Amino acid sequence: MDDLRVVIADDEPLARERLRELLRAEPGIDVVGECADGQETVRTIEEESPDVVFLDVRMPKLDGFGVIGALGALKPDCVPAIVIVTAYGEFAVRAFEEGSVDYLLKPFDRHRLRKALGRARERVARGEHLEQIRQLLERMEAPFTNERVCIKSDGRVLFLRTREIDWIRGADNYAELHVGKSVQLLRQTLRSLEQTLRPDHFIRISRSLIVNVERIKEFKIKPYGDYLVILRDGTELCASRTCRANLKRLLGGRSV
Repeated sequence: MDDLRVVIADDEPLARERLRELLRAEPGIDVVGECADGQETVRTIEEESPDVVFLDVRMPKLDGFGVIGALGALKPDCVPAIVIVTAYGEFAVRAFEEGSVDYLLKPFDRHRLRKALGRARERVARGEHLEQIRQLLERMEAPFTNERVCIKSDGRVLFLRTREIDWIRGADNYAELHVGKSVQLLRQTLRSLEQTLRPDHFIRISRSLIVNVERIKEFKIKPYGDYLVILRDGTELCASRTCRANLKRLLGGRSV
């Protein structure tokens, strides 16, 4: 069997060094890349097409699960098997539930690493990791990680900071992200998306609208108790009476 091409993704230099030394001591392993953040990891996967990625969960710019979410934009022959590496037990459980090939809970020893390598080699040889990743992507409903959103379109992956979003409109199973004069379409329900946004940064003003609170300029009371939310760029959005509590929270508890 050919050597197993491996990428190491971890933001801690000492952690990368230790894993690299352990892997290079194993026969049939070729370490083809090392990455310190999530966006670099996605680029390296695209460029190197590794068989396996040892993926840390907590990384800057895009965390481990955000990296997994970006795999859907890659060609099948570029999608690697994933071994989650983490110091946090709750992430290990999530990794197991979501179908990664295996997980390594820091600190791990050589024996545990060999076990993960064995599983990864078997899955790659049979092509089983591709179906595993496909099912994982279908179950992942929240692409927002580390205050960034991953948007897949036309074979590309766009990384967008949530704080750059002005307002969001729900449309069936999609969400329209309004960023300045551009609109990005995200395949996710508004309800699911709302659960991933910071409540101190975004509020729902109606059944189909969420607004970045930093973009709000003023409120105007409309007839019958509804409100008009006016953004700093002049955009006017209708807020329903049912979301009055959200507006009150924004005003620090004062009546609206």
